[in-house]
Amino acid sequence: MPKVVDHDARRLELVKVTWRVIARAGIDGATMREIADHAGFANGALKPYFASKGELLAASFQHVFNLTNERTERSTAGLSGLAALRTFCHEVLPLDEDRILEARIVIPFWQTALTDPDKEQQYAQDMEEWRDQLLGYLAQARRAGEVTTTVPDVQITRHLLSMTMGAQIMAALYQAEYSPDQQIAALDAYLDMLQG
Repeated sequence: MPKVVDHDARRLELVKVTWRVIARAGIDGATMREIADHAGFANGALKPYFASKGELLAASFQHVFNLTNERTERSTAGLSGLAALRTFCHEVLPLDEDRILEARIVIPFWQTALTDPDKEQQYAQDMEEWRDQLLGYLAQARRAGEVTTTVPDVQITRHLLSMTMGAQIMAALYQAEYSPDQQIAALDAYLDMLQG
């Protein structure tokens, strides 16, 4: 009887192997051959799951985005307004080794999205989802009197997305100056300014 393969589970396994290879060898060292070796596959055996390294990177990015969404959903459950906004940002910021590794996956994806319309669209859709969540938390915070600045919510959201995305680059490249405590202090300083 032929072995039944769970293709979704196998794809997820390959994404996780890709993370480990990137953490050890960097994005350039994460060749299809290297990933196949670490997964225990023959080189060509990845093709049924991912036709190219670009496709595998896109799946890895989407997995990072999904993991972040799962974290934010869990951690913001029962929260609203400014507390939910702060907690959401904490889950996006690279505050531990796992999230720094996630940043190392996301950064090369951004590079490929500059010249790949499909990846650019994927990124834009993901950011729209986050923007809508942030706008919802800001609306709650305004109703509760927690945010009183006259700066429009759409501008605040743009700033928060820029801050959290920029923190991923800084933490991956310059951890000494962008420690978790420093990231949280910078976020809190900004959120404090929303009350005036």
